[in-house]
Amino acid sequence: MRVLICLAFIVVCSAQVPQRCDSPKQWVGRRIRADRANQYFERASHSYDEVNRRTRSIEEREVGKERDYYDTLHLHNVGMEYRLNLRTKQCNVTKLTRPFRYIGVPDNAHFLFEAEIGAAQVPDEHLTAKTFDGKFEDGASYVVTVTSPDCIPIALDVHHNDSSNEWFHERYFDVKLGIDDPAVFIPPSECNQ
Repeated sequence: MRVLICLAFIVVCSAQVPQRCDSPKQWVGRRIRADRANQYFERASHSYDEVNRRTRSIEEREVGKERDYYDTLHLHNVGMEYRLNLRTKQCNVTKLTRPFRYIGVPDNAHFLFEAEIGAAQVPDEHLTAKTFDGKFEDGASYVVTVTSPDCIPIALDVHHNDSSNEWFHERYFDVKLGIDDPAVFIPPSECNQ
């Protein structure tokens, strides 16, 4: 009988570990990206389309004491990046060498913890966030935080110890589901010349 009770207790406890969730496949919002080691800080309006593996960001970047403005389009589905300097109107078109970064909870994610953000005891003044970690297919480590139960991305931290030394911290806010304007993924006209 004791064995049966212990087994039931283990099953109940293991069932309480939060499972991964599916984040929205398409959304627009704002993003902050930082890399303190390289004195890099960026504010951006961001469009994300996991279905077609593409992103678009209108960015204000600070590197050290220099500030610049870019319109950056990543079309991973065709392996191209379009980066338009909004001040000089110069466009660089290059082949993408880094993989598409999924913003959400990947299939191989491990649950770390759950927390209330805001005043937990006050109605409508908090949200529940779940944090997961793992490794992407290319070996980069990640930590991702999403809302619960809707799985809206709040934060993504990525570190890759290869020659790219990719290391960044992103925070997402003002997220709105869906893509209002599908034309947002058309390269800027300055890049077609």
